[in-house]
Amino acid sequence: MNTQGEILWVDDEIDSLKSHLLFLKNKGYIVTPLSNGHDALELLKEKTVDVVLLDESMPGLTGLETLSKIKEIYPQLPVVMITKNEAEYIMEDAIGAQITDYLIKPVNPNQVLLSLKKIMDGKRLVSEKTNIAYQQDFRNLFMALSNNPNHEEWKELYKKLVYWELEMGKSDSEEMMEILQSQKAEANTEFFKYISKNYANWIKDNGKSGPMLSHQVFEKKVAPYLKQGKPTFLVVIDNLRYDHWKAFQPIIIESFRMIEEDMFYSILPTATQYCRNAIFAGMLPIDIEAHFPVEWKNDDEDGGKNLYEEKFLHNQLKHLNLDKLKWQYVKITNNDDARFMEENIHNYLNNDLTVIVYNFVDMLSHARTEMEVLKELAGDEVSYRSLATSWFEHSPLHRGLKKIADKNIQVMIATDHGSVRVKTPSKCVGDRTTTTNLRYKHGRNLQYEEKDVLSFRDPKFAGLPRPNVSSTFIFAKTDVFLCYPNNYNHFVNYYKNTFQHGGISLEEMIIPVIRLESK
Repeated sequence: MNTQGEILWVDDEIDSLKSHLLFLKNKGYIVTPLSNGHDALELLKEKTVDVVLLDESMPGLTGLETLSKIKEIYPQLPVVMITKNEAEYIMEDAIGAQITDYLIKPVNPNQVLLSLKKIMDGKRLVSEKTNIAYQQDFRNLFMALSNNPNHEEWKELYKKLVYWELEMGKSDSEEMMEILQSQKAEANTEFFKYISKNYANWIKDNGKSGPMLSHQVFEKKVAPYLKQGKPTFLVVIDNLRYDHWKAFQPIIIESFRMIEEDMFYSILPTATQYCRNAIFAGMLPIDIEAHFPVEWKNDDEDGGKNLYEEKFLHNQLKHLNLDKLKWQYVKITNNDDARFMEENIHNYLNNDLTVIVYNFVDMLSHARTEMEVLKELAGDEVSYRSLATSWFEHSPLHRGLKKIADKNIQVMIATDHGSVRVKTPSKCVGDRTTTTNLRYKHGRNLQYEEKDVLSFRDPKFAGLPRPNVSSTFIFAKTDVFLCYPNNYNHFVNYYKNTFQHGGISLEEMIIPVIRLESK
């Protein structure tokens, strides 16, 4: 019989548990019985075990004292507390000391077996169940892809793919993850065709026939819920993908109740100076340039590209007859800004609307390209998601929101665009005015692989200003990144497998907008 695992069972009445020990032995477990905590601690110095079953009520070193000493030395070792005592403080102490499970005497051998299976086989069982469920859903996703999905169906399809990606991340099935990634790549190929076919029409009729776009999100998802006397926080986290949101959702709903989760489509290019200005102005870039010719900056112009969001927002609030609201715009671009925001968060409760623009995830994405250590930390989607989640959990933003979670407030979380891991280089040639972005470019006399991009020879059809008389805009598809022929191999190796934005993919374009309220 295969060994199921090594168990240490510590109980001062261990002799009365011979039938339990035999039962576990017959199930394939190797069990070492001991009668006190001192011997258990000595044994653990010499021997590695998978799980400790620990009696709470023992003479000499009590179960809780033994537990505390075990956790000091072996913090990851699973410990199951077994006790006659149902007193609440005992349970709280044990749980506070990070026990893995809790059983009340008299214990049934099957109870012990179930606890061991949960601890030792849990990941394998979850993995098997996840794989079977995904296999069953694989055909549904394939059929949905084949049925020419509309913009709402694309949102649902992407949600499903992210759901399975997160579920697969909990298991170790590389084969199934490869199948899922292949299906996601196929979905992105079809999505590119869908955007290529429909985007110009959405711009032409101002989104009436298509999805909610960046320039409509404030009017549709924020403005209807603003009112005097009810503090609202709109947090715009730059470059926040939908899967990042789903990964840290459990953290924020500890403090807030989720009222609505929706998604909208980022405009093209999926880059901050276009998307975020569109959100705050409530206009497409071509209209922002017409109304604010001094403030709007094209890629090839000097000066900051997002310096006037506050002015744009003020104009939109006036347009929506919301300018009587007391509001404030707060921009976080470094840790000092973040700390100041956290320390002053209570002052913002005096506003009807506080807009917080938080640049961290975007900085992480760009820093990842430049820093080898971040390439190691965020080498794929799973680790990139983990890094973003860890940032949010320990961020001044999260701490600040927790400070005011008991007030009668609402919090809206949105973003400007997502990012995609680029893998496929494509050659692109342009003159000196051509922009350097990897996922989109504009310039005169651009030469490129037609199959790899969506091009607009007249930028107005994409709702974009025309920097020069003969400017063409191109947007890279799926996981393509655009490289010049000069020093081609160096740049291909440098940028391959980094996270970039500006082009057309599910990850960049279908992005979250969330509404939360105090519990």
